[in-house]
Amino acid sequence: MSAPTVAAAYRKLLIEALGSAPDANTSGPDFRTLFTPSSHRLALDPDVTVVRGARGTGKTFWAKALVDDRLREVAADSYMMPRLRRTRVSIAFGVDGTNEPAFPLKKTRERLINDGIDPDDLWATIILMALDVPEVRRIDSWAERIRWTGENPEAYDNAILRADRESRERGETRVLLFDALDHLHGERRQSDRMLSALFQAALELRLTTGTLRAKIFVRPDMYENAPKAFADASKLGANSTDLTWERENLYGLLFHQLGNHPGPEAKKFREATGGWDAKGDGRYVAPVAVIADTERQEEVFVSLAGAFMGTDRRKGHTYTWVPNHLQDGRGQVSPRTWLSTLCKAAKLTDARFAGHAVPLHYEAIRDSLSFASKIRVEELRDDIGWAALAVQQLEEGQVPIEPSGVHYAWLKGSLAAKVRSALENESEGSGPRDVDDSVSLLRELIELGVMTKRSDGSIDLPDIYRLAFDIGRRGGVPRRHVS
Repeated sequence: MSAPTVAAAYRKLLIEALGSAPDANTSGPDFRTLFTPSSHRLALDPDVTVVRGARGTGKTFWAKALVDDRLREVAADSYMMPRLRRTRVSIAFGVDGTNEPAFPLKKTRERLINDGIDPDDLWATIILMALDVPEVRRIDSWAERIRWTGENPEAYDNAILRADRESRERGETRVLLFDALDHLHGERRQSDRMLSALFQAALELRLTTGTLRAKIFVRPDMYENAPKAFADASKLGANSTDLTWERENLYGLLFHQLGNHPGPEAKKFREATGGWDAKGDGRYVAPVAVIADTERQEEVFVSLAGAFMGTDRRKGHTYTWVPNHLQDGRGQVSPRTWLSTLCKAAKLTDARFAGHAVPLHYEAIRDSLSFASKIRVEELRDDIGWAALAVQQLEEGQVPIEPSGVHYAWLKGSLAAKVRSALENESEGSGPRDVDDSVSLLRELIELGVMTKRSDGSIDLPDIYRLAFDIGRRGGVPRRHVS
């Protein structure tokens, strides 16, 4: 097969495999494409209570995978964690496909909290619902359920002890998952208060039972902001971890998706990279070098994208350039953004540079960044809408910019009023710590990785946010509109 033919075949593979890559919010994980990054091992440990992760890092993905017996088996094998095989997992709060979830939906829980319901009683009731305690399940109203739980503390204790005893008799660990906590309550103070109560309930389960565990998937900023003034709160931090994606994890994910797509192109890719282990039912596991060795990964990626972001090294090396320009201010890359960018680059190459010697042309990669930025900003609007509104006030401007320039743009654009108006929409998440304090707003955006602060004190924006807002940077990647 000639070089142009091979390039076209791999380009087709990139478009098809990455275009259908799993997204937990739509399709979810499956047996064939489930990838287990080395850095995520602790997140699946039943004894780890808090799993911190930004949008797109895998919180909902792993919540769904842990509930699935077959996928949990894959994780147990990959991470050499046999305890996962003896773990029973239920979703207590989050994406639940049942007709009656174990938790009240947003309108109901906001009304309950606004009416003075104690968050401790709310979470205790949700735990009893997740454990299928009949005394609570048979009550129709959430308000009545919570009232019953608050008035019957001994019944709650007995139900917990009974569930613990039953799990011990089965020789299993019972894990209750809490996910999708971004929209707990539209008011930041109430959201923080509710999270604090959840952390306390989770810690109590860990300290008072041998087999019942809570696993809470939460954004890092939400974890940091929730008060932790309760007894033994330090033990919560000792039983937490972060969902991060190192560069080798991102490339491992890419190669795993390519090698596990059905069809002759994927087979050719596996043969070219060598040593894949067939697990049955169309699932293949790449050799360790392809998953974890940076030198080998660079060799494979160069065969797909060439060595440089131009005709020579002066424009940068593709292997480092792509992830570096997709990362946020905390140095993290969303795997969804990563795969979508490379898929878009393959489509642009196919449309503009079909005869190119390798599957991805460097100009197509560069142009795909604007597409990636659009995706990432859409995620930001969904999760932290006020942050997107704040950056939007700098639209058509240029960075770096002095903090005073940011404050002036927010004042001129009436940011505080716009944030308050947006938070009245029930689809929005919670707001900033102090909407009227622009210094606090800027500090919070830097903590979130939406903005960065340079050594000279000026404010910058990562490309992954800058491009979608049509904000320039001298010498930076140009703003291009890619449909």
